Amino acid sequence: MIQQIEIQLPEFARGAHVITSYITSKLPLLPEKGLLHIFIKHTSAGITINENADPSVRHDFEVGFNQLVPSSNKEFTHTLEGPDDMPSHIKSSLVGHSLTIPITARKLNLGTWQGIYLCEFRNFADPRNLVITIYA
Repeated sequence: MIQQIEIQLPEFARGAHVITSYITSKLPLLPEKGLLHIFIKHTSAGITINENADPSVRHDFEVGFNQLVPSSNKEFTHTLEGPDDMPSHIKSSLVGHSLTIPITARKLNLGTWQGIYLCEFRNFADPRNLVITIYA
């Protein structure tokens, strides 16, 4: 059986945000075993799994991505929506647009320290949409 829902996240500021509990609060009853696939429908934000216990991880994500792809790069030509436009697209491609998480005993089978992150790379972003597909 396959179920699919689409959810809209609230508007988030630029940065890395743990959204695990927000996503799980929107899910229907999960199967005993299966897979949950999450796809973000945007090109300037990404979704990933990482350590969710220490808030410094979120700060360090921002620092690391800004060192890899600085907004100050004057060689970017895709800047119609501002200096964060092209850097946001590159960062989004580095992080990725989808996750697949096992379902065990009707729960997401994440590791002890793992959380689902929205990585918002725009300075002023709209709410983001996720397509969630449940495979039983």
